[in-house]
Amino acid sequence: MKKLIFLLAILCLGCNRILAQDVSFRASSEKTVVVGQQFRLNYTVSTSGQEKPKNLQVGDIKNFDVLYEPVVFQEGTSAEFINGKLTSSSTVVYVCVVMAKSEGTFTIPPATVVIGNSTYKSNELSIRVLPADQAATASQNNNASQAEQQRAGNTSASNKDAFVVMNVSRNSVYENEGFLVTFKLYSLVDITNIENVKFPEFEEFYSQEIELNQNPHMDLEPYNGRNYRTAIIKQTVLYPQRSGKITIGSGKFDVVARVRSQQRVRSFFEDFLDTYSYVKMALTSAPVTIDVKPLPAGKPASFSGAVGEYTMNPSISSKNVKTNDAVTLKLNISGSGNLKLIKNPEIVFPNDFEVYDPTVDVKTKVTQSGVSGTKSIEYNAIPRYAGDFTIPKVEFSYFDLKSGTYKTLSTEEYQLHVEQGEVGSGNAAPIINATNKENIRFLGQDIRYIKTDNYHFRKGSFLFGTFNYYLFYIIPALLFIVLFIIYRKQAAENANIALVRTKKANKVASKRLKTVAKYLNENKKEAFYDETLKAVWGYLSDKLNIPVSALTKDNVEANLTQYGVDESLINDFRNILDTAEFARFAPSQGSGAMDELYHSTVKAIDKMESTIKK
Repeated sequence: MKKLIFLLAILCLGCNRILAQDVSFRASSEKTVVVGQQFRLNYTVSTSGQEKPKNLQVGDIKNFDVLYEPVVFQEGTSAEFINGKLTSSSTVVYVCVVMAKSEGTFTIPPATVVIGNSTYKSNELSIRVLPADQAATASQNNNASQAEQQRAGNTSASNKDAFVVMNVSRNSVYENEGFLVTFKLYSLVDITNIENVKFPEFEEFYSQEIELNQNPHMDLEPYNGRNYRTAIIKQTVLYPQRSGKITIGSGKFDVVARVRSQQRVRSFFEDFLDTYSYVKMALTSAPVTIDVKPLPAGKPASFSGAVGEYTMNPSISSKNVKTNDAVTLKLNISGSGNLKLIKNPEIVFPNDFEVYDPTVDVKTKVTQSGVSGTKSIEYNAIPRYAGDFTIPKVEFSYFDLKSGTYKTLSTEEYQLHVEQGEVGSGNAAPIINATNKENIRFLGQDIRYIKTDNYHFRKGSFLFGTFNYYLFYIIPALLFIVLFIIYRKQAAENANIALVRTKKANKVASKRLKTVAKYLNENKKEAFYDETLKAVWGYLSDKLNIPVSALTKDNVEANLTQYGVDESLINDFRNILDTAEFARFAPSQGSGAMDELYHSTVKAIDKMESTIKK
């Protein structure tokens, strides 16, 4: 009977293992939306079993109107061999369309789904809802006049469409107190590129820059009644080095914005489609003045400028040593503040000790809340005589920002007992037990004696006066003259900026076409056509020496005709631009059309290079 029960248990465990499956149920959506804006709630169910999910319930979603109940948006299966076994998995994506009713930050509760006989829950979502754009009505009233300007070719962007703001976390700080400076871009238009960036010099500040993502994410943020897309360009923690009023200067940024325009209708389809122009804008951030307060009076003698919040952990290698043995006293100062500016605390070793420069190791982490980390200091000394010695306590003082007072940390007073080491050990030298191996020193070997051995001199022929001797002077002189002529010619060509730009047009276009080929292979249609337009417009701008913002299809045609370019090649460029602009609004375009457009672009640029040679 016991054996039968044991076998049944084994069978049940085996069945459970067969039926077991890995399930992932994840919810996702936009983190920031606007009142009245429709957006999607995505629910992704991934399972390794055969059972399909069913009966998805999103629960009671407050403060949002459910416009469309969850439906299956995408469904797929995949199979792969892992360790010789075939493993299959399936993924189902549900989409629910909702609309925010009021502003605030709201939580969408977890959804539930049934798979087999089990019910699974997703993660909850936190969504920030911004108020509706207050300037939308005024903007709509100006649409008619703006449209007339666009038809006339006056396409531009104002300083209300894009600007950079320098925000500081605090305008009033103490000397050596850190604060955060953030440069944030606000935009109502598409920013395609940021160039010629010039940040302030941060004079009279010690700066620690925060590493940011190379491709910043654009978030929605209200500003003066309008909802802008924002991105952080730079974040730096600054420590003022003196008291008084200190002004952080302006930053300058050149951006390229893609704005909607209306050009002359060329086809039936373009009558219904908007075209875009690339406009270069010069943005400037306003200066900010910081009020730096001096530190209060009553500074301790051991205070050396540390401001923040710190702890100190001391340690000593040994309290019982022998003569010529190294003693290492280590201080670990940890906390948040101006760690890299802290001076090393002074340690008074006995006069009979040979003292060496301390070894310092600073490890810090820079975040939006400031700089934190640890500064490790190793003091090395060697006793030369036996006896009992005292190392006085070491003090470290800092200004505590929370309490607004000075605080002092101290070590204990170390009592050292030094015994006489071995005498007559020859040339053996003590080694300092330092962390940095470059600081290891061997004592007693610093004298190098003059060798008195017998030397034999050998007489031989000399190079002076021979033909080879003169060649050593003639050949370098000739090479210098040739290189000088080449350098002067190259410098004259580089002085002609237009010529340099024209010469590099093909090289710049080739780099952009590599990106186009990458999007083609990844089948990213929108990015492919957008990058193709940038490559062609940029190439024509460099080749014809015309700013991108001033390029139109008409003046490109006129300039190419002046250079004697064939009408067929001009039509090729026109067709490439028309196709790329139209394809952004035609999602049905297939990979074959993309491949044909890519090869047509490469062929047209190659043909242009052989036609216009400079």
